[in-house]
Amino acid sequence: MTRIIQGVEAFQKRVFAEKEELFQKLGKGQNPLALFITCSDSRINPNLLTQTEPGELFILRNAGNLVPPHNEFSGAEEATVEYAIKHLGIRDIILCGHSKCGAMNGLIQSIMGLSNDNAMPAVTKWLNYATPIAEDVESKLKELSGDKLLNYTIERNVLQQVKNLKTYPSVKDALDKNQLRVHSWVYQLETGEVIGYDSETDAFVPLDKVKRQKLADLNRAVPHTLHGSDISI
Repeated sequence: MTRIIQGVEAFQKRVFAEKEELFQKLGKGQNPLALFITCSDSRINPNLLTQTEPGELFILRNAGNLVPPHNEFSGAEEATVEYAIKHLGIRDIILCGHSKCGAMNGLIQSIMGLSNDNAMPAVTKWLNYATPIAEDVESKLKELSGDKLLNYTIERNVLQQVKNLKTYPSVKDALDKNQLRVHSWVYQLETGEVIGYDSETDAFVPLDKVKRQKLADLNRAVPHTLHGSDISI
């Protein structure tokens, strides 16, 4: 805790002073560029990764960057997504997995029958939201192993969670109106590389290779009744 408290003191003395104008502005509301859904893993820093300032990302994190489907145990995740779209007017959602993911390694261990589900029952239950990819991953056990198997599982999980995300009424409605884009990313911890899913090739490729949709293709969302200064989260 000493290291953390010293960090707070350094922030207050140096960082806040340097960015005081920005923080004064943020005190009046927020207008983030995107909703960033990622894992709780301590090795991921979304703002550092994207080189964004405070207030530019609305961030949702949990173990394994999982998104429970609509009508299941989707309370916190669905509420956050709905708020981002309907109140903040966010038009880009990034779902970002990462290499060396412990949650996905746990899923592999479970698929292989090597895990002790009683050791962490809450984690085991939570990982059920990734089990739709279990058959796919299991089919690769003879072909892949080690990091290759883990990376494959991580990528399949990102795509499955995007599929789950699209079951949310707020997401479906915005997509139908061409007011939202959903991006599937994987961050490589060891190299700093970020790869994105390219639907044309059905593969994850470097971000600069992913075909970008023109911003002009997005219609402006209808202005909201509420504004960032009215409600804060």
